Amino acid sequence: MIDSGLRDSAGRHITLRPVDDDNWRDVADVAPRDDQRAWVPALAARYLVLTMRSDGWTSLAVYADETVVGHAMWGVDEDGSRWIGGMVIAADEQDRGVGRATVRTLADWLAAQDGGSVVRLSYHPDNAPAARLYTSLGFAPTGAVEDDELVAELAS
Repeated sequence: MIDSGLRDSAGRHITLRPVDDDNWRDVADVAPRDDQRAWVPALAARYLVLTMRSDGWTSLAVYADETVVGHAMWGVDEDGSRWIGGMVIAADEQDRGVGRATVRTLADWLAAQDGGSVVRLSYHPDNAPAARLYTSLGFAPTGAVEDDELVAELAS
């Protein structure tokens, strides 16, 4: 479990846990708001399949107390940088600070790996809410583009 002690606006404890036999169905069913489907899949199940079929990514279940409320994944690039990807917060759980706590928790954990790793993520240029969130958490655009998404790096 990855736990930074952060809570959402309802006071629920946000933790990141491995996807396992007990929670994978709940994680797979996580769906974003309809207006976000231009940037993320309709269900987190797509990301679960990606992590099962790829050596580069690891899925995590996002919990608010003991309830699955989202999905996030992380990976390590060839240059040793750590990446946050595939974040989906359930539509009815948004605007409560769950996404903010998830990114902060995962970014801090990834940055601490191997004595201080570079942490990156990417987002679609039209996804203004994601850009605001990531910027507010200290991520700055690098100028690079990956798969039509802007790459941002956590300032150290």
